[in-house]
Amino acid sequence: MTIAHLLEDFGFNTPAAPPLPEVPEEVIEEQRLASFEKGYSAGWDDAVTAKDQESSRISAELANSLEDLSFTYHEAQSQLLDSLDPMFKVLTSAVLPDAMAASFGHHIVDQLAEMAKGQTDQPMQIVVAPGEAATVRSLLPQNFSVPVTVREDSVLTPGQAYLSIGSSECEINCDALLESIQDSIEAFTYHAKEDSHYG
Repeated sequence: MTIAHLLEDFGFNTPAAPPLPEVPEEVIEEQRLASFEKGYSAGWDDAVTAKDQESSRISAELANSLEDLSFTYHEAQSQLLDSLDPMFKVLTSAVLPDAMAASFGHHIVDQLAEMAKGQTDQPMQIVVAPGEAATVRSLLPQNFSVPVTVREDSVLTPGQAYLSIGSSECEINCDALLESIQDSIEAFTYHAKEDSHYG
């Protein structure tokens, strides 16, 4: 005989659950495939969203970097122009005039020699500003085949000369050349500053 009748029963008197109907294997496989597709689609969407966010972040950082570089470039260009401006002024007001004055006579002789090519039997004439004839005569070589006339004209200013050989004529004007160089430098610095302001 058992002792079960002596012990208290703590169990619930619940009726046993009816057995679940058996689900066919095809339905389970379809549910698995649907769950897989749903998970795969959600993962793909997350990956695309993450990629788009990363691309947007990289584009924004690149745009900021390019803007910083552009600002730095324009700032450096502006500082360079500001530092070159005094040098250009010294160059056009002191260095170039002195260099042109020192080489003026040599330039006349070189130009005359160039013009004389093919016209060696024609008379040559040099007209210079007052006080420059002696310097120019001293620079002329003695082996010119025809005589060269050097005369002064009070209409001309220092740095100006007229050369003629036969029907060919040439003007040398150091002041006009210096003015042209100054205008070119001023135009360059003006346009460079405008470009740096407006990018």
